Amino acid sequence: MRAAVFEAFKGAISVKNVKDPEPKSHGVVVKVEATGLCRSDWHGWMGHDTDIVLPHVPGHELAGTINAIGKAVRNFKIGDRVTVPFVCGCGTCPQCASGNHQVCDHQSQPGFTHWGSFAEYVALDHADVNLVILPEEMSSVTAASLGCRFITAYRAIVAQGRVCEGEYVAVHGCGGVGLSAIMIANAMGAKAIAVDIKQDNLELAMKLGAFATVNAAENDDVIGQVKELTQGGVQVSLDALGSATTCYNSISNLRKRGKHIQVGLMTGDHRHPKVPMDRILADELEILGSHGMQSYKYPEIFEMIKAGRLNPGKLISGTLSLEESVIALPNMDRFEHQGILVIDKF
Repeated sequence: MRAAVFEAFKGAISVKNVKDPEPKSHGVVVKVEATGLCRSDWHGWMGHDTDIVLPHVPGHELAGTINAIGKAVRNFKIGDRVTVPFVCGCGTCPQCASGNHQVCDHQSQPGFTHWGSFAEYVALDHADVNLVILPEEMSSVTAASLGCRFITAYRAIVAQGRVCEGEYVAVHGCGGVGLSAIMIANAMGAKAIAVDIKQDNLELAMKLGAFATVNAAENDDVIGQVKELTQGGVQVSLDALGSATTCYNSISNLRKRGKHIQVGLMTGDHRHPKVPMDRILADELEILGSHGMQSYKYPEIFEMIKAGRLNPGKLISGTLSLEESVIALPNMDRFEHQGILVIDKF
């Protein structure tokens, strides 16, 4: 098969012919029809993820058709159109037994723990636990855009943030996951405030349902501006970027008993950021993480899409070939593209 491969962290990525994957007894091999280009893939290429063994094929936001199947798989068959959460659970550990596959003790992640979906084919583990049948009317490009960004934002807003109609929600960082969060918060009847350093991202956020915007590059007091817009602070705030500054601002712009949700990955010098612990204590703030979503929760999103309440296709800013992806991936830290890019030509 053809795949995008890198042999050194921060090194060149090239399209090569490599050996086709084979399914484990509990797994499948999927013929990839579309796969998202995500900043998490950039973190992997940079060497921020210790699970990666070189040489490596990135990619974890995918949709496609089952091409081969393990003998122990019971609920799926060759030819099924499927997607999968970026965190695949084992189905048997205590976390999975409690329904929390997204923090499985023995999780696998395509593009991290093993070769991913920047390829014609990808192997996926524990198929009966993790695969999701796609609605007939949903394109593979749209399904791939759900990937880790949309489902992570959905769980952050709905399950972790427990956002209610009429509440204020701040979203710090308006890339793919931040814009997804704004769209979802709006669908839940909340008033989302978009915070970013790029005006074009903020303009797109308004089109996707933001109540107001704050340009952090032009405003010396992001926290004060958010509090002014909301008469005292937001009930829920997301750091959708993953930096010391956005994390601090997200916590600090909460009103009393508000919830901060950490969605953006914290790496390098940002791994252990400064937090306003005095406010967390005095105002009884909640600090929560959001790490993907379980496969059995996908029907909730599918129903909202079918009802017209969500339209993740609006987040797709363009499609790429596999050859174009090897240039685009190393440049993701430049934040040159709005929304989500999807590879659909292999």
